[in-house]
Amino acid sequence: MSEKSSPIKYFLSGGFGGVCTVLAGHPMDTIKVRLQTMPLPQPGQKALYAGTIDCFQKTVQREGFKGLYKGMSAPLTGVAPIFAISFFGFGLGKKLLKSDEEQILTRTELFAAGAFSGIFTTSIMAPGERIKCLLQIQQGGSGPQKYSGMLDCARQLYAEGGIRSIYKGSVATILRDVPASGMYFMTYEGVKEVLVPEDASAKLKMLATVVAGGCAGIANWLVGMPADVLKSRLQTAPEGTYPNGMRDVFKQLMEKEGPTALYKGVAPVMIRAFPANAACFVGFELAVKFLDWVAPNL
Repeated sequence: MSEKSSPIKYFLSGGFGGVCTVLAGHPMDTIKVRLQTMPLPQPGQKALYAGTIDCFQKTVQREGFKGLYKGMSAPLTGVAPIFAISFFGFGLGKKLLKSDEEQILTRTELFAAGAFSGIFTTSIMAPGERIKCLLQIQQGGSGPQKYSGMLDCARQLYAEGGIRSIYKGSVATILRDVPASGMYFMTYEGVKEVLVPEDASAKLKMLATVVAGGCAGIANWLVGMPADVLKSRLQTAPEGTYPNGMRDVFKQLMEKEGPTALYKGVAPVMIRAFPANAACFVGFELAVKFLDWVAPNL
């Protein structure tokens, strides 16, 4: 990432990168949430989905390809400010850690700056995640669905439990995003530094951006996946299911399914992580270059 770009350019470019992420990765995110939240089968019955491919096939058969994009309006609406704030937070975190402009941050310091950015986004991310997950788990069929869309879902949640209901899962979201964001930005900076020599061509730099962005996405989810599973279950459960929040979700999951359940849905996440986050950082870098060209003094 350019160290000379202004915070405003980081903000705008991060927003564009976020839109690229959603467009590239939402179908696999839908599969992930459905696998994470599917009910346990009764004795003698088969699970609702046998795995990632089965979930994908059943979703397309029952709902068409548009079923893979269910709930996309919520993250797409919120993703530009979320990623804008995230990239801005990372840039600000780096500045706070530097004693002078020429200082090269260590891996630990880059992780800290990235974790700092994760704190910034929760206020927007938590309600968007809640609405997205509720829309994603709605199965297509002949019967009426509870939520007709993003605004209807938000309206019903507010009517049922006020602003607290809309922000359900905020603690789980921040426990996911702080360490995951630290790993995300540290991995991107580290991989790109290894891959790009000082005399690298523009083509090599872009290729390195794709690889580093994809690796950053995988590292992000390896760290954030367990908290994401707990968050998805908490945010989609009927009111009163988990009176003590994440503690009850974790306890029940451990008792009934064991530790491996913390990585339920990991296959679609990893399939999605590389291209979606490669798209994010390519979008970010291209947006920075575009802004440098059209508004060099911004």
